[in-house]
Amino acid sequence: MSIERGQFSSRLGFILSAAGSAIGLGNLIAFPVLASKNGGAVFLVVYLLCVTLVCMPVLMAEVALGRHTQRNPVGAFSALAHHAPIWRMAGKLAILTPFMIAVFYTIVTVWVITYLFRALTGDLDVLAQPDEFNRAINSPFLFVYLAVLQVVVFGVLLSGVKNGIERQARILMPGLFLMLIGLIAFVLSLDNASAGLRYYLVPDFSQLDSGVVNAALNQAFFSLSLGMGIMITYGSYFSRNDSIPASSRLVSVMDTSAAFLAGLLILPAIFSFNPQTNPEDLSTSSIGMIFSYLPQIFLSMQDSVGYVGASVVATVFFALVLFAAFSSLVSILEIPISYMIDEWGFSRRKAVLLQAGLVTFFALFAAMSFGISPFLTDFIPYGGMQKSFFDLLADTFSEVILPFVGFLVCMVVALRWRRAEFSAELAIGDPHFRGSLMERYVNFSLRTFVPVILLLVFLNSASQKYFTFDLLSLL
Repeated sequence: MSIERGQFSSRLGFILSAAGSAIGLGNLIAFPVLASKNGGAVFLVVYLLCVTLVCMPVLMAEVALGRHTQRNPVGAFSALAHHAPIWRMAGKLAILTPFMIAVFYTIVTVWVITYLFRALTGDLDVLAQPDEFNRAINSPFLFVYLAVLQVVVFGVLLSGVKNGIERQARILMPGLFLMLIGLIAFVLSLDNASAGLRYYLVPDFSQLDSGVVNAALNQAFFSLSLGMGIMITYGSYFSRNDSIPASSRLVSVMDTSAAFLAGLLILPAIFSFNPQTNPEDLSTSSIGMIFSYLPQIFLSMQDSVGYVGASVVATVFFALVLFAAFSSLVSILEIPISYMIDEWGFSRRKAVLLQAGLVTFFALFAAMSFGISPFLTDFIPYGGMQKSFFDLLADTFSEVILPFVGFLVCMVVALRWRRAEFSAELAIGDPHFRGSLMERYVNFSLRTFVPVILLLVFLNSASQKYFTFDLLSLL
């Protein structure tokens, strides 16, 4: 029996909370990195098409699935498929995925806290040194920050949907956008920032290939929190008086705007730091970009604003990233908590405390997989090299599994939910949806080309990560 199920207080509460889930490290760091490595404006154009044509129908389907069943992913899949065991297992994959993502996301958030504190205390010149990141992530202070983060995050979750998740989103989301816009205004005033603008906004379609499309779709899917069960769970908290299509559009616009603005901040900053920047020379990793490359860029700003000014800019940036990471982490962790409440009959307090213990346990292993524990550092071989425990979680659950769960969502909607009933759910709170072009497109896409695309992306991501072979190169 479902107990202590919350509900968002309003449509705005849902939109801000869902946007808070979607807007995270993927928007602020991964998107600019991928844009820089995949042709800048070309990547941006393909990304927008992926969000509009592929991800929007899946987003609407996940929210509708949650609101229709009033359950977490396991309960939602099971209810729609009349408790068929295979679909219940599919729902459990949508619970395991956010749990594992939360483990490595927790560690990255701790790194952000570390850099924020050190930038605030005038340590920017040390942070800009090439080897400092490896020293910082093996510092014993890391475990102190981890404890503080867990207390705050699970304190929010303990407060429930409206007083915890929604309240923090109402505070953090406006603050995030204000800081982001302020930083952009500052960076665009720097010399040579226009070179970064040109690279980011003027497309060169000769750089368009299958790699760009694959990267854009993977990023769009991760960025919108699809395939994690988040939007299914949040849909179960969504009022039946509000419009799913309109709210989904606003969530997508906010999420895409944050990614676009992040590119508008970071790429001009990179070119301002070095007008002759070759994007191929930039780090291929979001982690390398934020913790190794960006501190060097911030330090270079001391020539125009002084060391204190540069430290202030770095502090505001890491605070911005922390806001985004924190709101996403809260959303990710709510999914297994909702599962425990719905399926196991736990009280929210019991579910939150159990989840806190489990995530902290695995996070400690992830934190020690960068040299503290040789076993966890060289945990498993794949992709032609030894990978750490942290690498395994990040690669598998953030890049490989997500499109597969999205594929399963399409399949359960196509095979187990009648077209008329699905449309009726989407039309609740939005009478203009019935008979619209959007209704026809959503139904057609979810039952035809979208699941095919997601299955191909899943297979190609697995092939690239584990066997270093690009399946799309065969097409």
